[in-house]
Amino acid sequence: MDERNFIGGMVMTQKINIEEQATVLTQELDWLSHVISVRLALHFEQETNYLDISELPVPDLRKKGGSYANFVNSNELNPAERLVLILALVPHIQPSLLDVLLTKNHDYDRRYSEFGGILMDGHLGLIPTAETAMFIIAGENIYARLHYQYIFKTDHVFYTSRILDSATNSKNSPRLSGKWLIANEYVDFLTCGQEYTPVYGADFPAQRVDTSLNWDDVVLNRKTMESLREIQYWAEYEEEIMQDLGMGRRLKPGYKSLFYGPPGTGKTMTAALLGKSTGRPVYRIDLSMVVSKYIGETEKNLAKVFDYGEKQKWILFFDEADSLFGKRTQVNTANDRYGNQEIGYLLQRIEDFSGLVILASNLKENIDEAFTRRFQSMIEFRMPGVAERHQLWQQSFSQKLPLEAEIDLWDLAEKYEIAGGVMMNVVRKSTLRALKAKRKHIIKKELNEAIQQELYKEGIIMS
Repeated sequence: MDERNFIGGMVMTQKINIEEQATVLTQELDWLSHVISVRLALHFEQETNYLDISELPVPDLRKKGGSYANFVNSNELNPAERLVLILALVPHIQPSLLDVLLTKNHDYDRRYSEFGGILMDGHLGLIPTAETAMFIIAGENIYARLHYQYIFKTDHVFYTSRILDSATNSKNSPRLSGKWLIANEYVDFLTCGQEYTPVYGADFPAQRVDTSLNWDDVVLNRKTMESLREIQYWAEYEEEIMQDLGMGRRLKPGYKSLFYGPPGTGKTMTAALLGKSTGRPVYRIDLSMVVSKYIGETEKNLAKVFDYGEKQKWILFFDEADSLFGKRTQVNTANDRYGNQEIGYLLQRIEDFSGLVILASNLKENIDEAFTRRFQSMIEFRMPGVAERHQLWQQSFSQKLPLEAEIDLWDLAEKYEIAGGVMMNVVRKSTLRALKAKRKHIIKKELNEAIQQELYKEGIIMS
């Protein structure tokens, strides 16, 4: 099993021993349980062998492996930080540990407010809040509470690494009243070292895009390939540029690129290859699911995608982007005004996104000029020329199902000015026909018929 570990903001992969991982978590949970027992005994002035929770032995994780221990060690978490980290994981792996904090104050016939915590539908146990965490590490000692405030500020690694649930407390409520919970996408990582994959749907309108191809399988012109290398260079040197060279004060975070050109020229495949070559997952945003007739739903649907993308260093790919990022309408109605507000929101989220964003469009002119100024690159995907079409025809068929001798690929390349996507549909059709007929090769007649069908579908009339 692979483990992904946080090192300097990057995600590293290494082997994980699930038994060692379980041992580490068990030690941390037992320690937290003991700390809570002592904290309650001290709080209620009950008999205990300890004057303070700091007297309790802390498990030594310095030589331990596994994603949890690696996160603790790489971020040099102190005992208090470790306690509140394991606390945030408890509802996911051992919720009964917090049942003791559900004790009711009989004088007021309600739970003890100093314990913090909230109850949620669908979960019988206590969901800790930041107040719960503060009570465990500081009790009601004002000096200790002031000292540990730094843990709950947004510049702490718990927030900057985004391992905490991004949901915040209600407006105007006390700062420590928000839930203290590991975000779902990090539970699998901290427990089993596995990457979390969100489920595609109306609430999460993005799907991962993968490819089994390599750059050698792509046929693009030299200028396009040079522009794509710039994106790869940015992915490789981004941290050095923004942090080591101190350019983060002057440059906007992330990289935004527009891919434009006719359908079938390889825009989506190239985005997938960029992800594969840079080690970053690519997620294609389904714009048809993003745009909602309900006010506020578009922002809500996209917020999760952007948030996950920031946390996991995704490449966000907006296909057919002109349908949403095209020239904005004149404001004549309330719907027009809200539509433009939606676009403004999306533009701002993309501009502030610290990762790589790719927008794909058939025509560069379709994209609003107010947005094109924000691109770091605009890369044209042209229709392949004769030589490129010949290369595409050559490499598209299976070597195990050869073409009959009468088929002249140079002739096809010169005669039919079509994109690679259309060619692959032709290859699929002609291959299926050969297999159906139980032939060991593809014949010219059926290849030509497949070409004609695709031309007709594309609205191309050949003389």
